[in-house]
Amino acid sequence: MNRNKLDVLFLIPHPFYQDRGSPIADEMVLRVLSERGNEVDVVTYSEGKDIRYDNITLYRTINLPWVNNVSPGFSWKKIIYDFLMLIEAIRLASKKKYNLVHAVEESVFMALLLKLLFQIPYLYDMDSSLAQQMVEKYPFLSRFKIVLNYLEKLAVKNAKAVIPVCKTLADDIAVYRPKKVAVLPDVSLLNSEKYKHQENLKSNLNISNLMLMYVGNLESYQGIDLLLESFYFALQETEQLDLVIVGGKSSDIKKNQEKANQLNIGKRVHFLGTKPVKSLKSYLSQADILLSPRTTGKNTPMKIYSYLDSGQPVLATDIPSHNQVLDRKVAMLCQPTPEEFSKGINSLVRDKDLRLKLGTEGRKLVQENHSYSAFRKQLNSLYDWVSSETFPPSDVVIGKSNYKSMP
Repeated sequence: MNRNKLDVLFLIPHPFYQDRGSPIADEMVLRVLSERGNEVDVVTYSEGKDIRYDNITLYRTINLPWVNNVSPGFSWKKIIYDFLMLIEAIRLASKKKYNLVHAVEESVFMALLLKLLFQIPYLYDMDSSLAQQMVEKYPFLSRFKIVLNYLEKLAVKNAKAVIPVCKTLADDIAVYRPKKVAVLPDVSLLNSEKYKHQENLKSNLNISNLMLMYVGNLESYQGIDLLLESFYFALQETEQLDLVIVGGKSSDIKKNQEKANQLNIGKRVHFLGTKPVKSLKSYLSQADILLSPRTTGKNTPMKIYSYLDSGQPVLATDIPSHNQVLDRKVAMLCQPTPEEFSKGINSLVRDKDLRLKLGTEGRKLVQENHSYSAFRKQLNSLYDWVSSETFPPSDVVIGKSNYKSMP
């Protein structure tokens, strides 16, 4: 495919690659850019699995052995690696003339500095509102909300285009009057290939009941406390339930296993730990009901699209991160309280026909609107626009393979 070639500096401020939401989205973007023939230099943390695509060159920060296992969300570890990323990004930008910086999450502030120093325009790949996220995680920062919102406004207004992951974020930043907005929703991660090492969960875990399933990390914003408490209440009405939790660090699993034991539901809650993304279809297909108990945030969890694509019924909290994609035609939505969420569980348990209907409609929604081909089309449309703004129509170059790591 002939397209105008862009030299892109791509900033990824988290471990990359890992099998979780943001890195998965980054990998999809890089896959599309590689197909386009753009030359892309990626700057990211020292942690993560290497990927190899044509036209993609990966630069990692130096590795600090005492600063590892960087988790999602704001932390002192991320501050250290973000600073190291900034140094590397400045070094690269001082040596090579980039046409564009593609900045993910908080790296937008690195991109803003690069724009001031080197006049390089940038795209703001916006997974969430950083100001909102920080205040939610650290309530004491609410006194600085005006400052945080101002910084976010600077990042948005100076971007060549903002790429929010959902419509709610696009609506929120409209007050900042961005130059251009291109919503780029996540997609289902399921594929048609059969996973070679598929395990029979009900057999292996000795489950004879309906199996509820949650997939994802065990950070507090995901609503894990709500999930366990709701399951406790649901068991008061029927004992024919087991809960399987896929994902989470060992330290988080230990903490939540202790909570489950305190609620006297420990024998019915099964923590499987992290699993490869390629096995996701196998696990989701075995669930009777899929759960998303998230309690805060406005960006839609990536797992929602895979949940729906599995054809299994979905129960989610009725908050903006869910209800901007889900309605009662494709999922059951409940208020984010243990009592209400448990009622949703029991309603689905009692009504097999409803489970079948929701699963069918959910899968139809994803296959029509949230496939990889739709994602690629939307991202290509944005980059075609950037190319048309940067080059005359006749400048067409096809890239070649290049891969190396920062010494």
